[in-house]
Amino acid sequence: MDEDRTQHGAPTRGLREAAFFDLDKTIIATSSATAFSRPFLAQGLLTRRSVVRTAYVQLQYLLGGADEGQTERLRAQLSRMVVGWDVAQVSSIVAETLHESIDPKVYAEAVALIEEHHRAGRDVVVVSASGAEVVEPIAEALGADHVIATRMAVLDGRYTGEIDFYAYGENKASAIRELAEARGYDLAASYAYSDSITDAPMLETVGHAFAVNPDRALRRLAVERGWGALLFVRPVPLFPRRARIATAGAAAVVAVGLAVTWIAVRRHRQRT
Repeated sequence: MDEDRTQHGAPTRGLREAAFFDLDKTIIATSSATAFSRPFLAQGLLTRRSVVRTAYVQLQYLLGGADEGQTERLRAQLSRMVVGWDVAQVSSIVAETLHESIDPKVYAEAVALIEEHHRAGRDVVVVSASGAEVVEPIAEALGADHVIATRMAVLDGRYTGEIDFYAYGENKASAIRELAEARGYDLAASYAYSDSITDAPMLETVGHAFAVNPDRALRRLAVERGWGALLFVRPVPLFPRRARIATAGAAAVVAVGLAVTWIAVRRHRQRT
């Protein structure tokens, strides 16, 4: 889209708008970085001990307001955990288990808001400190247009444990400004949503900032800055109900077909 919109929704030429969404606890009611712990454990990438350690750090992150210290501990734990992992295997696991790992953890209010921005002609950008291999499939399922995420260093197809780009704090804001320059976004007319005080730089880059389920520090800052406040409370499955019905319907057709085949074979055997 190469045009912006006025207050009344009429398009004006030469400007574009975007809506930037944090992922964890803003779009989804969990930490995307650890949502795939179970399939990673099943595939041998994780040990039970590392799952317990990560779960403990995640619990602190979810309950403690995601301050800089807690976020850094989560980052450090995840960085240590992935050393030597095969990138292709990680991507495959994420793709195969996206439904079970994320459903039903997506806020219905976030899904509706994303659709609203798309109807208004705005690009939707998911901005997350989690790794791109995890964030990109989730963003694609949500219909997002672009992703800003952490990029892990890779050598010979495996993670080294080093980080090429950490999408956190001021880095998020810098990446948003770079994307806005590349895509022609008018940041003063754009929107941003987050739950955490660590995303204050991101919220400050746009003209319309919203605190979603904010931690205490962000709630105070939002009041001071006059930012909007939103409460998301209803987690729903990531994938549309019609898609799940279609899948269930296809499975039912296969089951009926197998049953009919089994009955036919049985009758044939009885006759012979």
